[in-house]
Amino acid sequence: MNIEQYISKLHDIGALKFGSFTLKSGAVSPFYIDLREMISYPEMLKATADLLAGKISNIPFDYISGVPYTALPVATLLADKLNKSLIYIRKEEKSYGTKQSIIGKYEKGKKCLLIDDLITSGESIMETAEKFKNAGLHVEDVAVIIDRSAHGTKLLSQHGFRLHALFDIHLMTDVLERSGRIDEKRKQDILDFAERLDNRRPKVYSNALTRRLLKIIEQKQSRLVLSLDVDNQRDFFNILEQTAPHIVMLKTHVDILSDFDSSFIEKLKYYAHAFDFMIFEDRKFADIGNTVKKQYRGGIYKISQWSDFVTVHGIPGDGILKGLFDGLEQKASFLLAKMSSEGNLMNDNYTRKILEMGRKYPEVVSGYIGHGHTADEIKRLKNKIPEGQLLLMPGVRINPGKDALGQQYTGVGEAVRGGADLIIVGRDITRAKNPEEKARVYKSESVRYDYL
Repeated sequence: MNIEQYISKLHDIGALKFGSFTLKSGAVSPFYIDLREMISYPEMLKATADLLAGKISNIPFDYISGVPYTALPVATLLADKLNKSLIYIRKEEKSYGTKQSIIGKYEKGKKCLLIDDLITSGESIMETAEKFKNAGLHVEDVAVIIDRSAHGTKLLSQHGFRLHALFDIHLMTDVLERSGRIDEKRKQDILDFAERLDNRRPKVYSNALTRRLLKIIEQKQSRLVLSLDVDNQRDFFNILEQTAPHIVMLKTHVDILSDFDSSFIEKLKYYAHAFDFMIFEDRKFADIGNTVKKQYRGGIYKISQWSDFVTVHGIPGDGILKGLFDGLEQKASFLLAKMSSEGNLMNDNYTRKILEMGRKYPEVVSGYIGHGHTADEIKRLKNKIPEGQLLLMPGVRINPGKDALGQQYTGVGEAVRGGADLIIVGRDITRAKNPEEKARVYKSESVRYDYL
């Protein structure tokens, strides 16, 4: 079966649909591609494996994997055909037994070829590749059946991957028009939609935790991070109970608590799951790799077991990131780039070096803590931040000013107009007579300007 026959057959079995379809993003598409039912057509599965084998014949690799779940049957056939070992990532994390997320035998340092059914935004591909990278494997090449985007090759190449597609949206529409399956108007509608979708697509974030955080921002329509710095569990959970529906992330200083015990962590994790927010321990690690590794993973707090993100000073150099995150999955950091305290020593040269460090480690650096006094100052900082990473703005209040200990506050309007991806608010909420109402106000203000 050649590629034109293959495309026509995909249409005939209903894998290529035309009409009006509402996508997950809310956009209405004139076409829809669904390859899941292809598993019921043995001749199509075989043809897919044959065509992909030809496409990747000159690519060196050691293992084959499919992005769960649609691509797994194809990857299995291809592994058998090429006599290559198959490995794959569990879509759901395993919490018992060996707790391994990768199924199959593999050696670190080897190359894995990733198979997917199609590419639209590239998120699922990059999430899977990141997990393999965390396990010590290299993913450089990705093979797909359909590139349904207008610029899939460029999209993945920006993140270090080579895309190998059996066909793209242009070839698909050409073949279907020539065979009389669609008319010229339908073809142009499809191409126009693919171009519009690519042009309005947000940045692609290479860190899985960053992408999860952005989804929470979208779902909750909030960019509010609550800094909950109180010294006892009763007040902590009383305030959290009231504010949790309005926040996307909780910033903690666990060592402030005078009555800390293991029950605090279990209760905190329960609230995070129930109210859909992430946890951000503001530990501000600032020592050599060997020391921070022990601080992060051990001691009485065992921060790595419950916090999604931590803050990190770049003073010790790259080794601090290696010490913190080597061997860990689904953990990331925010680097301190510009603090909000008066007289701090973080000058422009230091900030630039921190951004350079974060650019080298996007898999464990989700963004930066950075302060600015005006919207223009914040914009200048935001424009320097590497693509795919976030700016978190501390020292934000409804009314600007400063406290008796040198903490400087910028107005929430300036922070949001300047492009802060998240605003960090503490005492103005935690000390309010009605923390829930104050959190609601900040939530509303945080999404007043739509820039993401």
